[in-house]
Amino acid sequence: MAEKKYTIEELMQNETIASFAVSADSRKILYSSDKTGNYNVFELDQEKGRHRQTTSLDENALVSFIFEDGSFIFAMDKGGDELHHLYLFSDEEIRDLTPFEKTKSGFHMSVGDKVYYYSNRIDKSRFDLYRFNEGDLTSELVFENKDLFELGPISSDERFIALRKLRTANDSDIYLYNFVNGDIKLLSPHQSEANFKPLFFSIDSLKLYYVSDSAGEFMTLWEMNIESRVSEEILDLEWDIIAGRMSEDGENAVLVLNRDGFSELHVIETKSNSLKMPPIKTSGVVYDQCFSKDGQLLYYLCDSATSSPNIFSINLETKKTKKLTDSMSRNVNSNDLSEASVLRFVSYDGLEVPGIFYPPKNVPAGEKAPAVVWVHGGPGGQSLPKYSPEIQFIANHGYAIYAVNNRGSSGYGKSFFRAADHKHGEADLDDCVEAARFLATLDFIDEERIAINGGSYGGFMVLAALAFRPKEFKAGIDLFGVSNWVRTLKEVPAWWKAIKDLLYTKIGNPFEEEEYLKSISPLFHAERIERPLLVLQGVNDPRVLKVESDEIVESLKKNGVPVEYVVFEDEGHGFKKKVNRIKGAKAMLAFLDKYLR
Repeated sequence: MAEKKYTIEELMQNETIASFAVSADSRKILYSSDKTGNYNVFELDQEKGRHRQTTSLDENALVSFIFEDGSFIFAMDKGGDELHHLYLFSDEEIRDLTPFEKTKSGFHMSVGDKVYYYSNRIDKSRFDLYRFNEGDLTSELVFENKDLFELGPISSDERFIALRKLRTANDSDIYLYNFVNGDIKLLSPHQSEANFKPLFFSIDSLKLYYVSDSAGEFMTLWEMNIESRVSEEILDLEWDIIAGRMSEDGENAVLVLNRDGFSELHVIETKSNSLKMPPIKTSGVVYDQCFSKDGQLLYYLCDSATSSPNIFSINLETKKTKKLTDSMSRNVNSNDLSEASVLRFVSYDGLEVPGIFYPPKNVPAGEKAPAVVWVHGGPGGQSLPKYSPEIQFIANHGYAIYAVNNRGSSGYGKSFFRAADHKHGEADLDDCVEAARFLATLDFIDEERIAINGGSYGGFMVLAALAFRPKEFKAGIDLFGVSNWVRTLKEVPAWWKAIKDLLYTKIGNPFEEEEYLKSISPLFHAERIERPLLVLQGVNDPRVLKVESDEIVESLKKNGVPVEYVVFEDEGHGFKKKVNRIKGAKAMLAFLDKYLR
């Protein structure tokens, strides 16, 4: 029996929940959903089982924290410009708590009822740490981040904050700052390249839990005695531990594991540092997690390839899980959608490369399916088995999709991650080419009808494929991709100053290696592009400026190459509003049908 063929409007009826916060008594959960077309805040009354919309805004409102009186803090930017402010919603009124023009602020964490946030109001290139004062919520500067640290966890006695210093994408350190006396100390001296990332403090503030790949390929869990600075590895789960959080009573902690792209939750008892229960395995991605104030419940936000994100709770004693939201539309049957699975192939030099495969649906009997190699952003990102209306729409209309995790992707060990350093647009590009050749070996794929699609860094890979491997793909779809690395690396957003060196190490230094960067920038080789291209771009994108797309489109037009261009006036780096995502998805499918059918 054939699966239903869905319109993109039907698939977009599934809500995306982007963030959530739980009240101190666990009676209410606030969450940000795009049910209205963009993200607004909704309230779930757990006692009554009722949902109601709380905000009615035209921009994306992402909830962060609930106060005991029911008021809450949310973040919001304008048109995707990423210049978020923090707002207070109280008694049906909204107040901007960070009303500073052309600045960026965000929720950092709470300690009890105290809220800490970051802002670049003093210096646009760095994020300092502030605390809202109780009562009037005026701001107090508590840490001036002149050395451009990544802000980490704060101890429960508010004496310490753990900081991370990124040296390259492959090497970092942990520092400890003492709020009382202003001392700052290095906690992770090491010789060879290794990453260190702080997660949380013990409840007595005497120990720091962190993850590191210093002992092997993956990030494992360590515990450090702060006074003696002696560390001990306490948990190796054979894949990267990517996040973690301590319960307020300090008895348990939750860790998020990235196992081959799929998220798992592991709960440990901190007294013994042993696993409390079997892992909570998911069919997709966990985006956030927190404990109830009494530590009895663990809440988490999770999706899968065939189900949009929902909030779940699990009782740590009974081990019973409860789904608290229902984001899927009644008009969409998950069984009709394309299940994600991991497929691997051996690339040009013998390296095994993984990817997430979505089989085609509704392929006419006796026909082979066209396919799309889908490239993630980054550099250093990872394609994950999460719900994407766009991927499901295209797969549902008869296309196989292979979201390749080329070398340089995160999640597969530090050697794989750094395998494309200073070889981007070359070593990783050939993995994408090999991915297409791998698809061509599958007996249900038409080897003559394979396209390439990608966003951000993946968009660059699309342009690079068409320019430097012009015969390999039938067509390309570029979503806000880099065409000129010299300009992009010179004009990164001010608040990216802390990771400039990281980008220069991975890709190249625009002030010292201009000719090399020109050699891998598709704009300077646009005359080699001969296959059709679709470009989608947001006007307000602060990361990949619109001129990157404007110029590659203009170059192809001059050369007589088929090119289509879709511009969104109210979007930035990535498209959030449903009306725009619907338009973009329709343009992608129409383009693929035009050149691959």
